[in-house]
Amino acid sequence: MTRPNIIFILIDDMGWRDLGCYGSSFYETPCLDALAREGVRFTNAYAAAPVCSPTRASVMSGKYPARVGITQYIGGRNEGRLCDVPYLHYLPLEETSVASALREGGYQTWHVGKWHLGDEKFFPQRHGFDVNIGGCHWGHPSGGYFSPYKNPVLSDGPVGEYLTDRLTDEAIALLAKRDRARPFFLNLWHYAVHTPIQAPAALVEKYRQKAARLKLDQIDPIIEGEVVPKLYAPGQTPARVKRRMLQSHVEYAAMMENLDTNVGRLMAALEEHGLRENTLAVFTSDNGGLSTAEGSPTCNLPLSEGKGWSYEGGTRVCQIMRWPGVIGAGRTCGASTTSPDFYPTFLEAAGLPLRPAQHCDGISLMPLLRGGESLHRDAIYFHYPHYSNQGGTPSAAVISEGYKLIQLFEDDSVQLFDLDADIAEAHDLAPALPDVAVRLRRMLAAWQQDVLAKIPEPNPRWPRPPRVVPDVPNNACE
Repeated sequence: MTRPNIIFILIDDMGWRDLGCYGSSFYETPCLDALAREGVRFTNAYAAAPVCSPTRASVMSGKYPARVGITQYIGGRNEGRLCDVPYLHYLPLEETSVASALREGGYQTWHVGKWHLGDEKFFPQRHGFDVNIGGCHWGHPSGGYFSPYKNPVLSDGPVGEYLTDRLTDEAIALLAKRDRARPFFLNLWHYAVHTPIQAPAALVEKYRQKAARLKLDQIDPIIEGEVVPKLYAPGQTPARVKRRMLQSHVEYAAMMENLDTNVGRLMAALEEHGLRENTLAVFTSDNGGLSTAEGSPTCNLPLSEGKGWSYEGGTRVCQIMRWPGVIGAGRTCGASTTSPDFYPTFLEAAGLPLRPAQHCDGISLMPLLRGGESLHRDAIYFHYPHYSNQGGTPSAAVISEGYKLIQLFEDDSVQLFDLDADIAEAHDLAPALPDVAVRLRRMLAAWQQDVLAKIPEPNPRWPRPPRVVPDVPNNACE
């Protein structure tokens, strides 16, 4: 078989239920729904972390974020009852990225869009990409989604040009200019749908009218919850968790439709160039949807919480893969996958061996793409020892045989959930199933030791509660 082209589309902050084919009834995503019908839709796919940079590092390296040393979004720092854990603010050049491995195997390698894996010394071109368009140290579009973008590695377009449209234009142009004698790897990492939530006005108005027609504009979708548990500066007003219970944000819906249209444009360009049949196309997200803070633009229900949390809403993501002739159309796969799996999958698809000097935590998904229903995997692990901006506290987790154990570092407690019966993680089974909880905790501890995971320490700066003097009866000393 001719080596396939590979297109990897990574979306920023898109939730598990943000596509029509995953259950959204407000957002309109006909192009991605069609892509799912033409390939395989994964229902138990996970990002390696509930925030972006760690997941991106795992894709590039094939390793769990804790093994790479990037466990927080680069630039992020919070502390609370526990101290912040140190982490790398760049993807080390010693890592042989999947782009480097593919390029050494004869592939053209192109990066378009968000990078957020270090400053200029660690930009995509230092990690195996022949071309870098738009990938810098930014975690979100600092200049907004409309030109002028003020991006150091993307020229401004006409005033008012929309970033997701422009990045897709750049990707399509690369297809036209490609070396036809060699396969290509297109790493298209859109900035959408990360904040700021901005979209073309006509689409926003469309969803404003739709929300009014459905009377969603008459429902307050936000429930205010607890104070975000972190250390605040003197005089700083504590933020509260604000959980969105309904998909009704019109600007976010407009961003989703625009994104969907642009994926459709790219797939149409593959057709025009005769590339559809020999291209592995992958679509997924770097973490769960933003549902508890920063405007809470989407809702992940029935999943619990969202971006920045170790619950399902923070790490379970959409994942669609299409490869005509290899992946049967219209399939659904319930096997658990995680983002380090893309590294060995892409190398196997390209007919390239794993590099013996490059440790790989991922497992190739090729058996699933060829029709299999399971992988030989004992567990999937997560390690997020940080306070998030969204309300999550330092934690770690393991999923094995349908059970999920979450370790909460603040009090070293655990929670246990049966994901097959309780996808919402509403019922903690740790008290009822102590043997399962102990087994999974031991697995998690052994894995943490293996990857040299950093565990947060108590914070001496955390305010101690005031000493309470009990009421004493008048005759207590008599």
